[in-house]
Amino acid sequence: MQTRTLLLSALMLTGAAYAQAPVERLGGSSSTSQLTLEQRLSQLERVMDARNKAQMALLEQLTALQDEVALLRGKTEEHAYQLEQVMLRQREIYQEIDRRLAATPTPAVTVPVDNAGMVSAGTTSPTYSADLNENDAYDQAIKLVLEDKRYDAAIPAFRQFIERFPNSTYAPNAHYWLGQLLFADGQFDEAKQEFAMVMEQYPDSNKRADSILKLGIIAQEQKQPQSARAFYQQVLSEYGDSTEASLAQKRLAEL
Repeated sequence: MQTRTLLLSALMLTGAAYAQAPVERLGGSSSTSQLTLEQRLSQLERVMDARNKAQMALLEQLTALQDEVALLRGKTEEHAYQLEQVMLRQREIYQEIDRRLAATPTPAVTVPVDNAGMVSAGTTSPTYSADLNENDAYDQAIKLVLEDKRYDAAIPAFRQFIERFPNSTYAPNAHYWLGQLLFADGQFDEAKQEFAMVMEQYPDSNKRADSILKLGIIAQEQKQPQSARAFYQQVLSEYGDSTEASLAQKRLAEL
């Protein structure tokens, strides 16, 4: 009886021990698993925050780039319009010169100039004062061509400008316009001198390509095909993508 009681007590103690052991292990495992899940959620939240910030930064950069592109497009369109207006005005000038060239050449008008640099009374030319500064003198001469269309009066105006301001930044343009006026008036030899001046003395002038082309046209008019061909080929060689090059190519085909 006593032995049975002791055995029963031992079994109960063993069962209690086995019953308590799993509870402790499960409790520890559940706590560890819960902590790992929170860490993972925290990491995911940080990753998502960083990604959202990066996307917002990229969106702001994209918006700024779009604004800049729109601004540049607007400026490009404005410049294109201004260039179109300049080209239109230049075509009008060339058409007027071509009409004058097609007409029977008339003798050049000689405008007497006194020692003070003033055009003498009784001529059709406007007064050209030696007191004008460089800018005003050039503006007055160019106005005679572009606005007043008084080409005979513009010839002495440009000549006096070149004489008074030989080192002016407007000098290459003055030689060019004087050459154009003389060319339109049929004074090819004198026009040739002005265009040659632009070609030889002003390599950076934006009038140089057309000056070389005009030298070729003058040579062609004066029955000098070899010289004309050389000038046209020079335009093609040095200004291959220009309007002058296209005109030179057409002239070459006519030789």
